[in-house]
Amino acid sequence: MVSPDVAAALVFILMALGMGVGMIATVTVATWWFRKRGLITRKQGKHEPYECGVPKLGATRLRFSVRFYIVALLFVLFDIETVFLLPYAVSCEQLGMNGFLEVLFFVGVLGLGLLYIYRRGALEWE
Repeated sequence: MVSPDVAAALVFILMALGMGVGMIATVTVATWWFRKRGLITRKQGKHEPYECGVPKLGATRLRFSVRFYIVALLFVLFDIETVFLLPYAVSCEQLGMNGFLEVLFFVGVLGLGLLYIYRRGALEWE
């Protein structure tokens, strides 16, 4: 036999699924009915891109310079550094000098990476 708690849970799940299917069926039938009666019509421009109530002025597929993507990737790369530095900031007293030297090494490697990127000219906008 099924315990009363399990039976109640099964009834609740079945009712929730039934309500979900019922709502989807109701909306589908109502949309079909309104469209058949002509109460819903497809308007020109409904599926065109639009922003803030202003119709588009030009092409929606513009090419961006690769430099925008490089700056975004560099931001993500160096922003993750804060995720690794936050736990150290919270427990810097417990880690002592050994933890400080390890964090200093980590920041040094990031600094070398930034210097390399700067020397390669990735941060210059021409």
